[in-house]
This record gives sequence, C-alpha cells and structure tokens, in this order.
Amino acid sequence: MNTSEHRTLLMSGVGLVAAAILVVALVSGGSNTSTSPNDSTSTSSSSSVDIEPVTSVPGTDSSTAPSTDPVDITGEEPTGDEPCVMTVRSLAGGDTGPSVTCLQEALIVTGFLNTTATGVYDNATAAAVEKLQTDRDLFVDGKTGRETALSLGVWPDENSLVIRTPPPTPGAVDLLGYELSSVATSGPDTPPLPPNSGSGRRLVFERAGQRIWAVGEDNVVIRSWLVSGSKYNNETPGSHAVYSRSDVSTAWNGKAFLYKMVRWLKTDIGAIGFHALPIHRADNTPYQTDAELGTRLSGGCQRQANLDADFTWDFAQIGTPVIVI
Repeated sequence: MNTSEHRTLLMSGVGLVAAAILVVALVSGGSNTSTSPNDSTSTSSSSSVDIEPVTSVPGTDSSTAPSTDPVDITGEEPTGDEPCVMTVRSLAGGDTGPSVTCLQEALIVTGFLNTTATGVYDNATAAAVEKLQTDRDLFVDGKTGRETALSLGVWPDENSLVIRTPPPTPGAVDLLGYELSSVATSGPDTPPLPPNSGSGRRLVFERAGQRIWAVGEDNVVIRSWLVSGSKYNNETPGSHAVYSRSDVSTAWNGKAFLYKMVRWLKTDIGAIGFHALPIHRADNTPYQTDAELGTRLSGGCQRQANLDADFTWDFAQIGTPVIVI
C-alpha cells in the first residue's frame, strides 16, 4: 500500500467515528423523557404487570388501572353481612317482628314488593307473597311457610338441625329387642328428648330435626330414628293420638303403596301418619333410600326405614299418644 492509499483509508475511518458520535449526540439531545422512579408520567411498574389481559367490566373506565380490592358484579361494596333467615316456621297476616322484616326484604330484592320493609305482615306483603307463589307454581294462600321461604332463600339451614348418629352394628337391637335400622339408635348415643315433649308412653316427633323418639312408661327412650317428613310443614304441632292403622294403603294421589300406615292426623286431602318407605305402584321401586332419611321429602306423612316401620307398627296401637314439636 502506497502513502496516498494509506492516507485515504485513515481519513475514512476518522469520518465514520465522527458520524457515529454525531448520531449519539442527536438521539440523546432530542429526548426529554426521564426514567426517574419519581417521575409522575410513568405508566406502569414491572411489579404490577398482569400475566393475562384485564377484561373491562361494562360501565367502568377501561383506562383506569384495575383495583386489587374485591368488587361485586353489581358494583356494590361487599358488606360481609350474612343473608337473613326466618326464625319462625310460618308467617301470615298480622304477624310482626324480625322474621317479617327478613321476608319483606327478600320480596323487595326479588321485585315482588314495592314498599319498604316495615316488619308488619300487612295486605301488601300478603299480596306480594301470593304473586310470588303464583309465579313460581307454589301453593297460593298468601302465607309464608317452608316452600315459600325456601323459594326466597330465607328458610334456615335444616341440615344443621338434623342429628345423625353412627350406624349401629349389624343386628343391634333396641331396649325391646327390635332390630335397629341404619338411621336408628338406642342407648347412650340417643339424642336427648326435646323439652316440653310430654310424659309417659308415647311417640315424640320433632319436625326441625326430622326425628322420632319412642318413650316407655318410665320416660326412658326405647329407640330413636330419623324420618323423612313433609316438605310443606303441614304436620300440626301439639298432642295427638293414633286413631287408625292399615297394613297397606294407597297415597292420596294413587301413585304409591304405603305399608304399615299408622295415622295420627286428619287433613282435608287425607291422613298423615307414620309408614314404611313408599313404593311406586308402577314398578314396585322405593321412592327413596334409607340414606336420604332426615331430609323432608314427603307430602305430609313421616317415611321410615322398614325396620323402624316394623317397630312403630307394633308399638303404636290405637290411642298411643303422638307429640309433635
């Protein structure tokens, strides 16, 4: 390489270096954006980046960063209050108190009542209940019982009132020597008798716990078991007595056989009593299993496991007192 060529190559290198310096200067001088952590124009932080895109909720400003606080779908702040429930088994015109207020609040929320909750079961409340019962294909009477309250979500949790005792060992018997069903008990495991449940030889039926006690003359519990009572709360509380018995009868709608029927209450559409698990007339299959006892499933009677029905049939002769609580 001669001297002239060497000089030309050297000048070219210097020119490239100078051009690079000029570009860097222009880029640095043309930006006024600061990356200081205190800069109020900063839009995000690496510590708050969502893994997935945030979906905007209708009615909110999508330009606003989502809050980490829980928000209801309705946009109302959660209160943490538990929904109210009725503390009585039925309500009707003229009743007053917190259970009426609870009912009215539920009717207002569901759009059936357009007034404020007063705690008084007035004509407007009865009319709202009738409208709900009509719309939801319930029995229409303007009164609030179990089915209406369940429809509104104000009926208390029934399962919490049902005491399930451990299944007895196979072949275990009660104090009279009758075999125990899977939902029956006798002895120390027996739940205590409810207060104000009478005295002497009797059957005691507690609707809330779906349980029967057979009590001897000495007021000692012979046996206790779970049943499936009425969904409609139509078992009248108070003191009754067995007045009729049938080896087998037919349900009021003609669809079921009821074996070992022990009747203790007359109603407009038929009798209410204790009997074995009902059997479909169409195919001779049971309506339910023993495991479902303790749950309200009937139209009025108390369904029993077959072993418990055997005991009741022998124990509850005509005139036997039946105390319903």
